[in-house]
Amino acid sequence: MSIVTDPARPVAVPDDPGTPPRRRRRSTLGFNSVSPTEKVVRYLLLAFVLLITIGPFLWQLSTSLKGSGEDIYTRIPRLLPSQPTFSHYGEVADTIPVWDYMRNSLQVAVLVVGGNIVGSTLAGFALSRLEFRFRKIVLGLFLATLVLPGEVTIISQYVTVRELGLANTLFGVALPGMIGALNVLLMYNAFRSLPVEVDQAAVVDGANVWQRLLYIGLPSVRGTISVVAIFAFIGAWDDFLWPLIVLTDPDKYTLTVGLQYLSGTFSNNPRLIAAGTMIAFIPIVIVFAVCQRFFFKGVEEGAVKG
Repeated sequence: MSIVTDPARPVAVPDDPGTPPRRRRRSTLGFNSVSPTEKVVRYLLLAFVLLITIGPFLWQLSTSLKGSGEDIYTRIPRLLPSQPTFSHYGEVADTIPVWDYMRNSLQVAVLVVGGNIVGSTLAGFALSRLEFRFRKIVLGLFLATLVLPGEVTIISQYVTVRELGLANTLFGVALPGMIGALNVLLMYNAFRSLPVEVDQAAVVDGANVWQRLLYIGLPSVRGTISVVAIFAFIGAWDDFLWPLIVLTDPDKYTLTVGLQYLSGTFSNNPRLIAAGTMIAFIPIVIVFAVCQRFFFKGVEEGAVKG
């Protein structure tokens, strides 16, 4: 007598009695499955990292909202203010020309972001897609500049800006950062990840270099351009040492330099210092919130479809 089984129905195969219990338990979880213990460890690590990164920001925000009658140096720190107030933000604007400083910082940031988007895109495309002499040497020089800290070249940068007559100008503040070596390498890697066959097909169809850049290269690297824009804006907005060296007129100070007047005047009132810090942080949040949408959209639309 034979037993007919349905071929479409899976047959359960019992585990080998000699297999250890732990090994049989892992096999039932699947290849990409995570055990409950591993999940708990992961969430604990994520919570610890979140506390380190977000904790100082929340404490600064809480300090800026605490009233003058609250003690911010209590033995047990209190994150939620008992007397929340926004008056410190108005006092910051009344004490220093914070809006003028913010306008100066915005002008510098726009120049730096625009220079990095245009210059880094052109340089990255040329290094990855064009054949010319000494291309590897130029790429090696870009890599070598990443090893040097910014303080090493700051004297030569100041001498160059002064000889060009750009000292004590906002353009002189923005000029050294308008093309960053790291941004060039990011664009170089982005263009290099595109298939070479796409460029070869465009050349066969009669496309020149600019057409290949505009219609093939740029639509595929929108995500990286957004990353470059975010990095360039944050670097220009938060820069303190270089504007302090170049600028001598207080009316042309950027926001990071101008906030030092606030720190020196109200050194005994950290609430106002925290309020000024939060004012300087708001534009970064806005730029990141806008650009991250284009980042994910650019990654999705930039995929090469076969």
